[in-house]
Amino acid sequence: MRRLLIVIVLFLCTSLFAAGLQEGAQVKSVANDTVKGKRTYLYMLHADATRGDETRLPDAVILVGNVQLRRDSMYMYCDSAYLFTKRNSVQAFGNVRMEQGDTLFLYGDYADYDGDLNIARVRSNVRLVDKNTVLETDSLNYDRNINLAYYFDGGTLSDEQSTLDSYWGEYDVNTKEAVFTNGVTLHNPQFIMQSDTLHYNTATNIAKIVGPTQIDNAQNRIRTHLGYYNTGRRQATLLMRSVVSNGSKEITGDSLFYDEKRGVSEAFGNIVYSDTVGRNMLTGEYGYMNELVDSSYVTGRAVVMDYSQGDTLYMSADTIWAVTHNVDTDSLYRIVRACHKVRAYRSDIQAVCDSLVFDSRDTCMTMYKDPILWYSNMQLLGEEIKIYMDTASIDWVNIINQTLYAERMGEQEYNQIRGQEMRFLFTGGDLSEMQVIGSVEVRYYPLDGDSVMLGLNCTESGRLTTFMKDGEVDKILIPTKADGIFYPLGQVPQEKRYLDNFAWFDYVRPTDKDDIFRWRGKSKELQLKKIERGKIPLPTLGGADSENN
Repeated sequence: MRRLLIVIVLFLCTSLFAAGLQEGAQVKSVANDTVKGKRTYLYMLHADATRGDETRLPDAVILVGNVQLRRDSMYMYCDSAYLFTKRNSVQAFGNVRMEQGDTLFLYGDYADYDGDLNIARVRSNVRLVDKNTVLETDSLNYDRNINLAYYFDGGTLSDEQSTLDSYWGEYDVNTKEAVFTNGVTLHNPQFIMQSDTLHYNTATNIAKIVGPTQIDNAQNRIRTHLGYYNTGRRQATLLMRSVVSNGSKEITGDSLFYDEKRGVSEAFGNIVYSDTVGRNMLTGEYGYMNELVDSSYVTGRAVVMDYSQGDTLYMSADTIWAVTHNVDTDSLYRIVRACHKVRAYRSDIQAVCDSLVFDSRDTCMTMYKDPILWYSNMQLLGEEIKIYMDTASIDWVNIINQTLYAERMGEQEYNQIRGQEMRFLFTGGDLSEMQVIGSVEVRYYPLDGDSVMLGLNCTESGRLTTFMKDGEVDKILIPTKADGIFYPLGQVPQEKRYLDNFAWFDYVRPTDKDDIFRWRGKSKELQLKKIERGKIPLPTLGGADSENN
């Protein structure tokens, strides 16, 4: 009878204690209110049943069935819970759900919530939902003081744009900023980003890259260590010698801007644009590339390096353009332009001019405005020089108007030829034949069998053909109607030594690949004459009266 009475008393005490935990009843704790400096309490709103276990859980109230709890603006729901009144904390089990406002929800199988620290530790099948952002993991801690969630054993964050996986990550509910480290992968329908460390804002869809990162899509690859990537617009601002690759083409710069949708790249500072298939490279201080139309230009100490023919050709200019026409058609062709202060060097050929154009349709490179071309010890110049290329080397060269061929033979002796037009034919990369047409004048020093100069041959004719062998003149063909005179070496009149337009521009000639940056123009008095040529009449579109319009 005595034992039964004790059991009844304990039951009544437990029932009265549980009644004090119904809605509106405070649980005393040591939590502080941040405004009033007072403690913030946990409230039990509902439980189907409550009980105590003084032996196993002496400081806890056991809540069972449809448990509902509240602390300030946060509500917690679960199947069952241990409510620790003195510690102002709760351990929640089964279908745990925490709600904060109408936009933030935190789910899991288990949660340990410390009311004093205001921190929730949620485990197993964890899911945090913040509007359109979902964070999933097996272990997550959520600090309600600063609204920061973080995981440390692998997790995934998803929004309407992308899905991010990493080993460690955190998400700031206030700023929508997420930080990920260790094995970060961002999946997007348009691309995949892999990184060591990444910051991502779910409101702006902007990823901040702060570690080694690679971004791949169907056509391109980006490699960088620092920068920003707008995943919605697919635009990247990249620093620290970043690289954008497109098939065989690749651009590197101190900083880069890349617009994937428009196919546009801009590079700033020490840029390098290379094409491994075309076997060429562009360098400079600023570059612009459009991959959709396969076009680009570089300025600021711009240099193009072509190594498609074995020996590398280096060419510098103020600005170099490369434009592809009729992309994705059978009539595709490419035009390269170099403008202002063009200087080119290759071990066997050098050139200087104001501007240059290369057209892939006829593989012709045209040099404009005071062009000079050097081949071995030969100097060629005219108003315009056209160089026709084959697959491996020069095929032939055409020089038009005010032409001059000069070849140094001694200290003051030069073979010289001028005419209205010159054509130089090459065989196997070596000069084999030279044709001069119109008002031809020649100053030529013939050699004997021991390569000793015999004298000076001065000739005038309408046409001349010269055949070369081993880089030297082998035979000269002059029509029968030609005027000529031969002077023995010691009897050459001074006024006959040089043609009227003779000049030796050795001081202008590039000496090596670094010398292409040192511009040296012709002396003003030696520049070609400016000849005013008649304009081509335009076709009329109307009748006779249209000529007066």
